[in-house]
Order: sequence, then structure tokens, then C-alpha cells
Amino acid sequence: MSATSTSMKRLVSVARIVMLKDLRAEINSRVLVNQVAPFSVVIMILFAFALDNDGILQRVAPGLVWLATMFSMLVVVQRSFAVETADGALDSLRVAGVDTRALFLGKSLALGVQLCALDIILVATAFFLYNVQLEPSGLLVVFVTVVLACFGLGFIGTLYGGLAAGARGRETLLPLLLLPVVAPVLIGATRATEAGFMSGGAEVSEGWPWSGLLLVFAVIFGVVGSVAFGPLIDE
Repeated sequence: MSATSTSMKRLVSVARIVMLKDLRAEINSRVLVNQVAPFSVVIMILFAFALDNDGILQRVAPGLVWLATMFSMLVVVQRSFAVETADGALDSLRVAGVDTRALFLGKSLALGVQLCALDIILVATAFFLYNVQLEPSGLLVVFVTVVLACFGLGFIGTLYGGLAAGARGRETLLPLLLLPVVAPVLIGATRATEAGFMSGGAEVSEGWPWSGLLLVFAVIFGVVGSVAFGPLIDE
């Protein structure tokens, strides 16, 4: 077995352990279920009250789903790194020689899984609250969009969460750093979901090019994050 193959297997193994650690911490704390998900649903309800028109709500439902996702992601990312920095776990992992690429991938995948679970709730909320119509072909587009966008956001959130983790005022610094960068994901995910919902006369087939753009974006940030995460948290 080559050294490259052995190194890759070790990286995947460590990333899996980090991902399971973060997911286990979330299951034990239930922050996503007890705090983040209700916060997101309240945002969706407030949008319904603010717009108060079924036609408008159906038209803008895709954008509202992803805006709620973006706001909720900030809470999840901040908590993830607050837990790591509070008890020195992040420093301990670095001192122990854990590959920062595996650390980045593990935390990103855990964040992506949490966001996927959250978006399932948000899409269901839009379905019942905004009277969104979903055909089987549209549901497939929405599913692929949710997976690609959430894991792309996981890569971005972990990269910038690591950058802001040790900074003073990270609670306000993280949104300033993160929100401008995720704008392409917001646009792509909204357009793809709009096609899946067939909002505003959009065709389901129009969603696939936007899903492809989300895939490219996720790959780029996955690669860039794997390279840059170590130097960023060392600063």
C-alpha cells in the first residue's frame, strides 16, 4: 500500500471521527432541535405576517427558506467553535498533531448535516405555511439543491468560523465576514429552489444549472478550506 493511500485513509478516518464528535455533541445538547430550528421557523412565520399575501409568499418562498438558513447557520457556526475554544479542545487537537485538513473536513461535514436537517424543516414549513406546490421532479431538484448548498455552506462556515474563533467580538465579526461570501450560494440555491417550487412560472429544468453552480462552489471552498484552515487557526 502506497504512502499516499495510507495518508488518505488516515485523513478520512480522522475526519469521520471529528464529524461524529460534533454530531454527538449536537445530539447531546439538542441546540439545533430546541433553539435553532424554532428560531428558523419563527423567522418563516414572521415573513408570513410581514408579507401577508399568498401569491407573494409563494413567489418569494425559496428566498425566505435560504435567508432563514443563512441566519440560522451563524448560530450553529458560532456555537460549534465556541465549544471548541472554551475548553481548549481546538488547541489540544492541534498540539496532538491532528491533520488540520481532517479537522476542517470533519467539522464541515457535521455542519452540512445539521444544515440539511434544518432545511428539511424549513422546506416543510414553506410547504404548509406558504402553500408551495411540489411535484416529484421538483422535489428532486430541491433535494439536490439542499444537499449541495448545505455542504457548501458547511465548508464556508467552518473556514470563516475558524478565522473568527479567536478574535475579539467574534459574535459580530463572523456575520460581517461570512454573509458577503455566501451571497453566491444564496443566489444559486434560491434560483434552484424556485425552479423546484415552480415559483413565478419557473420550469423545473431551470434548476439544474444552478445546482451545478452550487456543486462547483462547494468543491472550490472545500479545496480552498482544506489548504487554508490550518494557517488561519494558527494565527
